[in-house]
Amino acid sequence: MEKVYLTAEGYQKLKAELEHLQGPRRREVVQAIQTAREHGDLSENAEYDAAKEEQAKLEFRISQLQEQLAKAQVIDKTHIPDGRVSQGQQVRVLDLQTQEEMEYYLVAPAESDFAKQRISVTSPIGKGLIGKKIGDEVEIKIPAGVKRYRIISITMV
Repeated sequence: MEKVYLTAEGYQKLKAELEHLQGPRRREVVQAIQTAREHGDLSENAEYDAAKEEQAKLEFRISQLQEQLAKAQVIDKTHIPDGRVSQGQQVRVLDLQTQEEMEYYLVAPAESDFAKQRISVTSPIGKGLIGKKIGDEVEIKIPAGVKRYRIISITMV
């Protein structure tokens, strides 16, 4: 089984989502199905169809989360190599074209959220930064072209 490395925060977030979906959310969907059944003929009951579709989506997401958590291994910060970019670290870079500084937090795909600068280690930028050290300049091909960065700092979060 292929391991999925997660930050402690990411692991707890997925676990909390699973607990919510298996508990309160599942009860809400079951109640919606029961309510729709009470409206009579199921063959022409759009409310019932919508509730059953919602149940299928819910069960699929629960299955995904269970699989991710079963494969999950929380990153042990004591085993992250010093001075090199790796998952679970915050990296500050200087965009060599715009001279703008940016920060990225490298996480597993399940934890990524670009709006919060949490980028996946499997993304082009994530792959381009992994293994580099402070002062390294990297050229990364992204869908919009090529980005050139200099690594300014690496911080364990």
